[in-house]
Amino acid sequence: MAEWIYFIHPPRQDFAATMTEVEQEAWGRHWTRIQQLYADGVIVLVGPTLGPTNTGICVFEAPSEEAALEIMNGDPAIAEGHARGELRPFRISLLRGRD
Repeated sequence: MAEWIYFIHPPRQDFAATMTEVEQEAWGRHWTRIQQLYADGVIVLVGPTLGPTNTGICVFEAPSEEAALEIMNGDPAIAEGHARGELRPFRISLLRGRD
């Protein structure tokens, strides 16, 4: 299984502090989906950068680039136009607790 990383770029600076109600609802769906993918063993780690630029990262496993794109593009925040996704192949070289 290949590892991938996607960056989720918000539409503006200080996005986390300035979300509209519609954006908050979309990001709620984003979080629910992320939690399910994690429970399903797809996601390795996920989280946002802090400060004025709230770029999120998601490291996950998928068998192909096509499958990875489906995962990224299925994110409600991306699919609904509230963020821009950027996919790259990734290799975990060191991870605490992983042999």
